[in-house]
Amino acid sequence: MPEGPLAGELLLRMRAVGLCGSDLHWWAEGRIHSTPARYPQILGHEPVGEVVETGPGVEGFRPGDLVSVEPSLTCGHCEFCIAGRHNLCVHARFQGGPEAPGFFRDYAVIPARNADRVPASLTVHQATLIEPLAVWVHVYEFEPVRLGDTVAVLGAGSIGCLGIAMAKQAGAEMIFACDRVPHRLELARRMGASVAVNTAEADFRDAVMDLTRGRGADLVYDAAGAPETIALGLRCLRPGGTLVLIGIPEPLEFAVDLHAALAKELRIQAIRRSNHKGAQAAALLASGRIPAELITHVLPPEKAQEGFEMLHSYSRGVGKIVFDFDQKG
Repeated sequence: MPEGPLAGELLLRMRAVGLCGSDLHWWAEGRIHSTPARYPQILGHEPVGEVVETGPGVEGFRPGDLVSVEPSLTCGHCEFCIAGRHNLCVHARFQGGPEAPGFFRDYAVIPARNADRVPASLTVHQATLIEPLAVWVHVYEFEPVRLGDTVAVLGAGSIGCLGIAMAKQAGAEMIFACDRVPHRLELARRMGASVAVNTAEADFRDAVMDLTRGRGADLVYDAAGAPETIALGLRCLRPGGTLVLIGIPEPLEFAVDLHAALAKELRIQAIRRSNHKGAQAAALLASGRIPAELITHVLPPEKAQEGFEMLHSYSRGVGKIVFDFDQKG
């Protein structure tokens, strides 16, 4: 058990942690973009913990409370923190990256300001969706779906499927989804996609253009981050539309057809993490409007290797994997 908690901190016993695609980047590639892993590195940044002890001066939490955790440790006083853009903090340390341990461990000490109470209506497993859904709450600060929009979501992994559910709740007229894995396309439909296209078998742009009568999508959310999906997204947009890049590209360098963006005066918006939006995400989940059937597998921590391999190979109908620390292997 770690030392602490000190003033302003919470000692947590981990109850469950979701497996994220960025965890998979560290595991499979040993890096995210140009940042190498630093072994041994503790992954996991979608946690739910139970408060064991509160440090001096902590208010609003008590032992037994369930909390989700904002994984970025930020300074609070740089120009970006002061401006409310904590995700751009120049001193940030991300728990689960090389600079700070993540939550695939039994206990953790965190700043109380990084904790959000889990609503009583959510199960421990459902609450692991708070952190990834917070990414979408942050996305909507920049590029929200507006009533009647046509939306395309590229990549039907857990982030993409949460985006589909968000778009449906926001009032999108039509939601297109694409992927190469059949069971992920079926999950996308269950999460609210109007049309789900297997890009290994059909042309996604043709589907978008056919059903929008040649206009194109108002918004493209790229949750895959592959060079080919970025290119596809630019081609699917209507003039004046917006491409939102959420997925993490694997290649360090690749070509982007900016002439396509210039010709249609497109906007390209990149997204970095979630910017302390856990409380809003928790309330949205508690409302029941985001389907929790995204979670397809619950495993004990002892089966972490199995879980990583399953997600990496898209096997066994996997959607979202949650590691339950109360479950024994």
